[in-house]
Amino acid sequence: IDKNGKKRIRNLKTHVKEKGEDKLKLMFFLTPADVKNTAFLTYDYEDSSKDDDQWLYLPALQKVKRIASSDKSSSFMGSDFTYSDMTSRNAADYNYKIMKEKKVGGHMTWQMLVTPKSEKTVEETGYTKSIVFVRQDNFVIIQALNYIKAGKKLKYMQVKGLELIDGIWTATEMQMITKKGKKMLHKTIFKFSEIKYNQDLEESLFTTRTLERGL
Repeated sequence: IDKNGKKRIRNLKTHVKEKGEDKLKLMFFLTPADVKNTAFLTYDYEDSSKDDDQWLYLPALQKVKRIASSDKSSSFMGSDFTYSDMTSRNAADYNYKIMKEKKVGGHMTWQMLVTPKSEKTVEETGYTKSIVFVRQDNFVIIQALNYIKAGKKLKYMQVKGLELIDGIWTATEMQMITKKGKKMLHKTIFKFSEIKYNQDLEESLFTTRTLERGL
């Protein structure tokens, strides 16, 4: 959604598989026609010494492109989320400091200052620091303020919907707003529906071949 309220809507189907501590994620764009069959694959490694692997398939080029570490701070498919935002952060890469306790959306949270330990992490994420709000009852990050290295911009992340599905706290709606000063430049809203856990997905689904072949 741009500053004038103009919207671009994308529909996707996502598959996720946990492989030990690691997470495999496969995303396919379904509509509209100009992005249909575009696909994205991520290997999200728990080991902070390993760089996460990401690939993007562009059907117009019929080509799988590997996302380089230097590109991970760039926009994911024109959204306010970056390629780096599409993976979870490795806890070992950051320093944490509890600033205070604060009520957010009716729930007590810890307000924490999160700073990268290395310039490499800053380059990959594009963020010099973050202020995150962690719910004390379920340890879910429900709000974050990310300071962007380039352009003196800020990104506000907020979980707008959170449900307990099959015993797992699950974000059903989240948004990212990019601001410069107090002015909103644009924002992205993710809405998740038809969420199912324990689908026993085959690991062989999560390959670059699947990106090319399609669902």
